[in-house]
Amino acid sequence: MVSSIFKARRNVSSSFQQTCEPRIHMPKDGFQLISSGYQAWLKQCSMPRSLWLGCSSLADSMPSLRCLYNPGTGALPAFQTKLANGTSSMIVPKQRKLSASYEKEKELCIKYFEQWSESDQVEFVEHLISQMCHYQHGHINSYLKPMLQRDFITALPARGLDHIAENILSYLDAKSLCAAELVCKEWYRVTSDGMLWKKLIERMVRTDSLWRGLSERRGWGQYLFKNKPPDGTAPPNSFYRALYPKIIQDIETIESNWRCGRHSLQRIHCRSETSKGVYCLQYDDQKIVSGLRDNTIKIWDKNTLECKRILTGHTGSVLCLQYDERVIITGSSDSTVRVWDVNAGEMLNTLIHHCEAVLHLRFNNGMMVTCSKDRSIAVWDMASPTDITLRRVLVGHRAAVNVVDFDDKYIVSASGDRTIKVWNTSTCEFVRTLNGHKRGIACLQYRDRLVVSGSSDNTIRLWDIECGACLRVLEGHEELVRCIRFDNKRIVSGAYDGKIKVWDLVAALDPRAPAGTLCLRTLVEHSGRVFRLQFDEFQIVSSSHDDTILIWDFLNDPAAQAESTRSPSRTYTYISR
Repeated sequence: MVSSIFKARRNVSSSFQQTCEPRIHMPKDGFQLISSGYQAWLKQCSMPRSLWLGCSSLADSMPSLRCLYNPGTGALPAFQTKLANGTSSMIVPKQRKLSASYEKEKELCIKYFEQWSESDQVEFVEHLISQMCHYQHGHINSYLKPMLQRDFITALPARGLDHIAENILSYLDAKSLCAAELVCKEWYRVTSDGMLWKKLIERMVRTDSLWRGLSERRGWGQYLFKNKPPDGTAPPNSFYRALYPKIIQDIETIESNWRCGRHSLQRIHCRSETSKGVYCLQYDDQKIVSGLRDNTIKIWDKNTLECKRILTGHTGSVLCLQYDERVIITGSSDSTVRVWDVNAGEMLNTLIHHCEAVLHLRFNNGMMVTCSKDRSIAVWDMASPTDITLRRVLVGHRAAVNVVDFDDKYIVSASGDRTIKVWNTSTCEFVRTLNGHKRGIACLQYRDRLVVSGSSDNTIRLWDIECGACLRVLEGHEELVRCIRFDNKRIVSGAYDGKIKVWDLVAALDPRAPAGTLCLRTLVEHSGRVFRLQFDEFQIVSSSHDDTILIWDFLNDPAAQAESTRSPSRTYTYISR
């Protein structure tokens, strides 16, 4: 990226011929326009050392060679170059023979030219150029290019504008930043003084959830987003430069672990007193909130895996839940929706509307959608945890509505009647039906234009919500697909066969990808039906009929860590100084 700013490729042999021989003969009035090589006698361009030292070939260095003419002799110095067979060869440009009359006429031309105004000079040169042919224009262009180039990164600090040079280079990616450091000492100083490696890592943490998660898990996030203290105790630029390849290695390890199924496993035994099974869950870095078949909500410490609190109040199994920083909202087979204080565990509200089990719910931005075995969908307005009012009831499914999801544009529902229905979020009007599954639909997720659904026909389908088209059918599970989630890279599904499958989402959306390549890995640890799962870049958290919650960690794989201590480290494509 950096080198492309300065390099202009051209044919080597023709460039030397063009540079060293006169080409233009004007009419008998005495005016002659000489070639670009001879014009270097009259004007020498000032080209920074950094622009020609890094040239990778003789062709790349041609703009700089024109800056090295000897004004006294009109000749280029001899250059040594390596041939393809490894031997050295001297390139000596041709000498130019000048007549005495030419010298006289040339001086006269220059004398007149210097007496004119700048605008007259420009008009005169334009007139001369208009009289030239195409290949002569190429000569002029080759001569002008290096004169118009400027090493602004070096020039800006010399004028007290270091911050502008640093800001320009701060937009480079890692590979380009490495190349920039190699241009010259001044460029290296700008990248070092400007802490550009630190800024690059900060930019990645701001924009990429994987980097953000790594910064928290690996602890190097504590060195970011802080001004340099006056005592100079902050890590230098070299610290961040060395940190960057370690982050890249972590990222590559995570991707490899996902594809190969390498993980560490933690297991929570819920020890339900009556009926066993964990129907639903949600987690963050500190806690896991689970809804159990024994009518309770249990909150677990994510680090110690100990149960911190048990919420009781439902008289039926807790089938669905969601929480944010203020409340936990749960739905139950007792037909109620209950609202709890997330910190105190106190029950704040009970909503009674559905006449059968509440199978799923979602809430966001002051709106909640619930669905039920009674075949209806309820849309609620949430002014506060204690002020939740029913806005609209959506009716259209012919069987239990098992799952809902929504955003600002659409509400999406799936039912045992084998259909997915799409509704307008603002007006609650019906939009379209997605048909394709052969049996009832148990789960779905909706984001942007993509809907991914799982069914008791043992398949997963990908849909374009705008046109209703089925984009792909994923086959592999042997029983009902009970839960499904996706992000930008992968789909993770759990089924009644006790298996969790990881699918390549990018490949699944490519119609050319063979069906056999889409399932990356099958994970088998649960001894019962998989009821619910969620995942992020580093882990899957799943729950099952076997009364356990499993945490599958793809970052800290003990086997991979042990292997790394026994074998030499891998080599990464990273440019270093």
